[in-house]
Amino acid sequence: MERQSPLFSVFIHASALVLAIVVLAPVAWLFIMSISPAADLSAKPLAWWPSEIDLSRYRTLLSAVENSAGAAFIASLLNSLKVAGMATLAAVVVAVPAAWAVSRTPSVSWSFYVVIATYMLPPVALAVPLYMGLAHFGLLNSVFGLALVYLTILAPFTTWLLKSGFDTIPREIESAAMIDGARLDHILRLLTLPLAAPVMATSALFAFLLAWDEFFYALLFTSDQRAKTLTVAIADLAGGRVSDYGLIATAGVLAALPPVLVGLVMQRALISGLTSGGVKG
Repeated sequence: MERQSPLFSVFIHASALVLAIVVLAPVAWLFIMSISPAADLSAKPLAWWPSEIDLSRYRTLLSAVENSAGAAFIASLLNSLKVAGMATLAAVVVAVPAAWAVSRTPSVSWSFYVVIATYMLPPVALAVPLYMGLAHFGLLNSVFGLALVYLTILAPFTTWLLKSGFDTIPREIESAAMIDGARLDHILRLLTLPLAAPVMATSALFAFLLAWDEFFYALLFTSDQRAKTLTVAIADLAGGRVSDYGLIATAGVLAALPPVLVGLVMQRALISGLTSGGVKG
């Protein structure tokens, strides 16, 4: 085996350390802000570590007392979970047959690129027709209506990711199964989809993150706690004349936990898909 240069090894480890610091430093500072007293956040010079640990903001946001800030935050958290979950599930269900059809039928690929081209439009250009459509069907300020709007965003993106996964699966495998008499639904369920499981998990993860972080449409199409999502709720915390930056940081920490947990679960799904996607002879 070729030995690696010690200098190159030091460079690789140093680069990885710098990257980790750049990525994790804002997260660490967000957490420090969430447990710092208000006096420390406004002190000059800035206190990089709190003089005492203050967990009162976590108790405030996790309180279920009616008409409290915690009740509003928890309601928004549940709304975000519902909207992101429904939109992600619907996007994967729509994208799987669409991506497979485009991958296996190059003659219709033009339709795929036309759909992808909609991403070139700014969201504000679609706001009015989407608003009018939701208003016509009575879906304004509705979790289901917002999930439908997110589906229009996630479906093309998820289809694009899944197509790249289906392209790597040899068509000869499906052709051999057809020669053996397998039906199309059996081929997809027992052969193609298990092989595409890693990219399906990755697509679902990115779709969930996109839906979870979306702010513009959630701000336009929701007005109260029946459908208001977490991103809008956090913006409301900063909307007053006097903002509690520690409370905003606490909301940011709590809002980051569900995507992290979903990422850990999907990581297991990725590994499971890689290990179970082999073809037995």
